[in-house]
Amino acid sequence: MTLQDQTAAAFRPADRIARLGVSEILQIGAKAAAMQRAGRPVIILGAGEPDFDTPSHVKQAAAEAMARGETKYTALDGTPALKAAIVEKFRRENGLDYTVAEITVAAGAKQVLYNAMMATLDPGDEVIIPTPCWTSYFDIVRIAGGVPVAVPCDGAQGFKLSPDALSAAITPKTRWVMLNSPSNPTGAAYAEADYRPLLDVLLAHPQVWLLVDDMYEHICYEGFRFTTPAALEPRLKGRILTVNGVSKAYAMTGWRIGYAGGPEALIKAMAVVQSQSTSCPSSISQAAALAALNGPQDLLAARAADFQRRRDLVVAGLNAIPGITCRVPEGAFYTFADCSGLIGATTPEGGTITTDREFCAWLLETAEVAMVPGAAFGLSPYFRISYATSEAELREALARISAACARLRPA
Repeated sequence: MTLQDQTAAAFRPADRIARLGVSEILQIGAKAAAMQRAGRPVIILGAGEPDFDTPSHVKQAAAEAMARGETKYTALDGTPALKAAIVEKFRRENGLDYTVAEITVAAGAKQVLYNAMMATLDPGDEVIIPTPCWTSYFDIVRIAGGVPVAVPCDGAQGFKLSPDALSAAITPKTRWVMLNSPSNPTGAAYAEADYRPLLDVLLAHPQVWLLVDDMYEHICYEGFRFTTPAALEPRLKGRILTVNGVSKAYAMTGWRIGYAGGPEALIKAMAVVQSQSTSCPSSISQAAALAALNGPQDLLAARAADFQRRRDLVVAGLNAIPGITCRVPEGAFYTFADCSGLIGATTPEGGTITTDREFCAWLLETAEVAMVPGAAFGLSPYFRISYATSEAELREALARISAACARLRPA
């Protein structure tokens, strides 16, 4: 046995991560990228990342900050200027009044969620998570010692949590409920009428806090009116953490800036966690985020209109394929299509499609289109397409999927 083998054999991961793995989305993306490098014309529809560029004035603000020497540590959880801009953003766009002491800034919204769970969960505390959901929710809760409680919300429910299901899931151990609107992976969004009965349930359970992930706030369609719970029910504002960021709206995924507004005691506890992990976010990224929030906002509606055209293209294309049905999402840039009509079908190679994972894997190998199975998000048999790519690529991908499915023999 080599020294390297001996070292690997001796390694023991911590129990908190022993049952966790790298995101299935990233695994699929890595395999598809490797196929591309090998010369195969793979179309990747898995990434949750806008294909637009970061606005030029935002990049210019970062360059100017560097030229001024703003390359040092900043305040732990956000510069005063950026926090003030976030306070104004919440007031201007959401009708929410926060002080700078009620604002936190971190290296992405994922870190905001991580800080919140680490700051509040004791072993055995439960977090209610409607599924399908973004894959990181479950693992962040587990790493923090909590217990994720999945509440299935299928297409018949519009992929949204019902008040009865919420009420049934709450126990004396429930600490948080997580809601994401518009949603990754489904694009489903909660209107005021959807939120109201859920908030009534939470009013009856004062020990339960609400974490709201509003990351796709500015990607809503056909006049859907975005709203957020802390603005709808002031009586709950003291136990709501409203999470957002610049990644999706301003195409700033690589800049890694997320933020949240919430009760000062919670924000202070989250700062303790951040102080012993990353400390402050990048000073340059904070300068860029400041320019994004304070700069012209007309690009948001223009980009949402582009996404809506792509959504309509993809939904129509998927619904034209026998065996696939696709709900029209209210927001985000994903479709979450039902492929139950193809489960049990026989492939030209003689295999049988028994799961959505097998369906997606078969399409990647034979049609060279990379998608993410619904199982990765906690609900089968579905698959997610990210339409944050060009219309030309989307049309080609749909043609490949349609042609591949036409070769399947129904069960």
